[in-house]
Amino acid sequence: GMGDAAAERGMLFVAPDGTENRSGRRFWNATPACCGRGSDVDDVGYLTDVIAKVRQDHAVDPERIYLVGHSNGGFMSFAMACARADTIAAIASIEAATFDDPADCDPSEPVAVLQVHGTADTTIAYDGGTIAGEPYPSAPGTLAMWAAYDGCDPEADDPEVDPRQIVVDLPPAEVTVHRDSCDPGGHVELWTQPDGVHIPPFTDDFSGQVLDWLLEHPAR
Repeated sequence: GMGDAAAERGMLFVAPDGTENRSGRRFWNATPACCGRGSDVDDVGYLTDVIAKVRQDHAVDPERIYLVGHSNGGFMSFAMACARADTIAAIASIEAATFDDPADCDPSEPVAVLQVHGTADTTIAYDGGTIAGEPYPSAPGTLAMWAAYDGCDPEADDPEVDPRQIVVDLPPAEVTVHRDSCDPGGHVELWTQPDGVHIPPFTDDFSGQVLDWLLEHPAR
């Protein structure tokens, strides 16, 4: 899993819990679409405090603080990248999306973003959708928004990147990249998994692939 892959790479792995709702399920109050409806929980503040405590207690490279999140956790990773770009070097969001309204996100500096999304996800749709009437953007739309935040030229020709095998028994994920035209520290990448569902059987090395990508993107 992610914790083992992190340990192999000399990374500290921290897995905080979100708030428990009335039905006992945990959530992050991330974007209007997902998933703290009616909640005033300050999860950006909470995670900022968690990071500060870990930095106080351990020898942490301040240029290599990363977030990885799946589903609601992915939305939360985007919320943190928007609000704490001075702290977060890069994020990986799996089966999630950023804010629908670009005005809701104003990162103070570029954050490298990896978005992983399956085209057959019926929970958080690849093509975007709504949750309880609140919209969220598509995976390509999320990529485009973060390309803009990171100062990338959407018309620039970036090198083609080989597909990645990330899900068992499915074709490799197609990779879309904006990198060379971005501001320093900016890089956005989308791994589109054909026929991928919301919780797919990822390959044994998927966690390692994600962490290796993050490690290549220290803060600038």
